[in-house]
Amino acid sequence: MSFDVRTEKLDGDSYVISLAGEVDLYTAPEFKQQLLDTIADGAKYVVVDFSATTFIDSTTLGVLVGGVKRIRTNDGELALVCGDRNITKIFEITGLDRVFTIYPTREEAVEQRSAGPTPA
Repeated sequence: MSFDVRTEKLDGDSYVISLAGEVDLYTAPEFKQQLLDTIADGAKYVVVDFSATTFIDSTTLGVLVGGVKRIRTNDGELALVCGDRNITKIFEITGLDRVFTIYPTREEAVEQRSAGPTPA
């Protein structure tokens, strides 16, 4: 299975990182680098889009946890897009569904950012 990662800047501080294929021990480092670079570029809102992702493992979860810690130090937010029940279930089993806001579609995640920051 092939892997692809693409980063798209939506506006001044909002980005979408789209992942396709399997995100695992071998491909997660590339995802991690994109995520860290995006945060270093001043991102305040990052959506990680798993819509075209077929598999994730614990390495992927580690990248996400590291990313959310880093972006929160900049008063930012990391949200996820995932419509695949098998992948969403991984977040539920690990309790990470309470750490990340998970949207079923990219449009909903982007609309949420347009509506303003989530109240604390």
